[in-house]
Amino acid sequence: MLTAALLELAKGEKGTITALRRAIHAEPELGLETPRTLEKVKAALADLPLSWHEGPSCTGAVAILKGAKPGPSVLLRGDMDALPMNEHTDLDFASTIAGRMHACGHDAHTAMLAGAARILASQAGDLAGEVRFMFQPGEEGHHGARFMLEDGLLGGTSEYPLPDAAFALHVWPNAPHGRIEGRNGPMLASADLLEITVKGSGGHASMPHDAIDPVPVGAEIVLALQTMITRRFNASEASVITIGKMDAGTTNNIIPDSVYLLGTMRNLSAERREAVKSAVHQLAENIAKAHNCTAEVVITPGFPPTINDARAIDLGRQVALELGGEEPWSDRPAPTMGAEDFSYVLEKVPGAMFFLGVAAEGADWKGCCGLHSSRMIVDESVMPKGAAFLAGCAAQFLDKGWK
Repeated sequence: MLTAALLELAKGEKGTITALRRAIHAEPELGLETPRTLEKVKAALADLPLSWHEGPSCTGAVAILKGAKPGPSVLLRGDMDALPMNEHTDLDFASTIAGRMHACGHDAHTAMLAGAARILASQAGDLAGEVRFMFQPGEEGHHGARFMLEDGLLGGTSEYPLPDAAFALHVWPNAPHGRIEGRNGPMLASADLLEITVKGSGGHASMPHDAIDPVPVGAEIVLALQTMITRRFNASEASVITIGKMDAGTTNNIIPDSVYLLGTMRNLSAERREAVKSAVHQLAENIAKAHNCTAEVVITPGFPPTINDARAIDLGRQVALELGGEEPWSDRPAPTMGAEDFSYVLEKVPGAMFFLGVAAEGADWKGCCGLHSSRMIVDESVMPKGAAFLAGCAAQFLDKGWK
């Protein structure tokens, strides 16, 4: 199946892709429950020969398209949930719900995936195998992909095995219009929640010698964490610890009993992730002990690192180059330290996540409002290319596998 033909089919679906994206954007939903969004998707695809599978843990669904001939299976994913923030774009189809906005492009991801479903359904007679379209809620920190895996929606039994390959596409406002980016190996980081409570003994601020002040101890831990990252671990593999909140005390003349630190830990491999966890415990607990305090460290696991398979990157690069354009492909030089729960899928299925530049043609894409900005804009004219790219990855894999 020629990728150029898929692009022409996608351009023919531009109106339906755009309409679906705008309908989703206007009524954003949060977390694991996105029933209205899923309802919109099903309505947009109601005329297609898809079988739908849903589970008990969330409103995620997988639609399966069977090709005319037997063959492998490939999964394409789009996420559906929005962010808890107000929108300031002034779009005609801006969010109608206060405190909710599609500021990470999930509305576009879902619409492009639906577009890919329409394209591939029109070519089902030429497909050997099946395509699974994963419409996923709860990507924004709610582990939606993990729940869908645990519900068996992606496979995992002898009757319904896991797919043979998986692909996802994420919009990127700060990249040239229509450029697709990818890289072998780590694409995004893990993201773990870090909480440290330093306990001392409060007292009068004028007499610190009669108390055990946890505030300077907490401050020392914050600084020591940064030194640890830069001096204990090889800088060729990035790690990030950021303390975003420090909470202590009530007023100027009271030494508090405790200090609370809240932050995030980002790493690019499972091995580094475990090593940093161990080092944080050692550092915080022993600094506190040196000052007659105690430190309670709680690390809540978040998403694992997103690791792309080299074969999937080679396939995606080929599809992107066949789609063409002024700047169709870029090998991303380094990972981003953001996180993505498509990582749960890639732990079990070989595949890759790619980025799609959605800045307007000719725009200063480096200065565009980025992901999670209340003013983030997607140039909708690029969405047919995104749909064609997803469809092309699926068609290419079903036709040639990892060749």
